[in-house]
Amino acid sequence: MPGSVTSKFSEPEEFAAALRAEGILSLLVTGAGEFRARLTQLTLHHLRLSAAEERLARVALVAVPTDMILVALASGKASALIWGGTKLGTDEVMTLAAGQQLHMRTDGPCRWGSIWLPTAELLSYGSALTGGTFALPSAARWRPRPAMIRHLRHLHSAGIRAAERSLNMSIGGEAAHGLEQQLVEALVEYLSNGSVIFRPNRDR
Repeated sequence: MPGSVTSKFSEPEEFAAALRAEGILSLLVTGAGEFRARLTQLTLHHLRLSAAEERLARVALVAVPTDMILVALASGKASALIWGGTKLGTDEVMTLAAGQQLHMRTDGPCRWGSIWLPTAELLSYGSALTGGTFALPSAARWRPRPAMIRHLRHLHSAGIRAAERSLNMSIGGEAAHGLEQQLVEALVEYLSNGSVIFRPNRDR
């Protein structure tokens, strides 16, 4: 059932606990100062969207469940996200396939977003929409055409804004279904036509 929650954190342990739903197995804050973070999570019928703002540098180990795919986005002009030793630009996305693990760190304040979706659903839609076999690398950084990334970011932001307006209540089922369909189609187009520019070293 579609639903959403927005939370603010002043303790790293509480933030780490909330991030377990984002595949984060461990989180170590490396920056000095007062800890502050904000996390919005939106669950649709099959997809889950998240957006976070963090104040301090940290290191985290991200693990993708065996039946899911993670699509990660950087947001804003704050400190870059560093996945497996490579920075993720605001015009790029990172994908991690089912069962993969990778370290992700920041070197200061940052904003990021994520899209989680079942592997079977993305591959099925991908094959249907492209008319051929659709597959993803185990871990890769992508750079699509500018119009594609703008469209994907627009859809992600629209979902997060709707979640924040709902004040921890569910959004309409029809609206959730429509957003989910648009996101899957945008991801298939993005990953079918984008260029893989880096494949980071995996932790396993």
